[in-house]
Amino acid sequence: MAENKISNSEKTCTLKEVLDIIGGKWAMPIIYHLSKGKMRFKELERSVEGINTRMLVKELKNMEANAIITREVFATVPPTVEYALTIKGEKLMPSIVSLHQWGQEFTL
Repeated sequence: MAENKISNSEKTCTLKEVLDIIGGKWAMPIIYHLSKGKMRFKELERSVEGINTRMLVKELKNMEANAIITREVFATVPPTVEYALTIKGEKLMPSIVSLHQWGQEFTL
């Protein structure tokens, strides 16, 4: 019985960590758009409907810190920045697709 409580506690901690990484309102739409390939900052900003610049910067920094995306800066004038999913980020796609399907079935 005590062993069961420990495993449930560990599962809860893992789920909380996952939600801390991708639980933001904008994280999943950003990941979805980046699943199509590399995108520049302005392309992402235009693609993710309703997001403002400040929130996009915050979400991208969080995802970069958690190794979900990579950020590549090019020495151009003005500077060009491209974002792409890492392997870790790409592995989130089946979960995001499943959540999307669940949403279509139960929220529409």
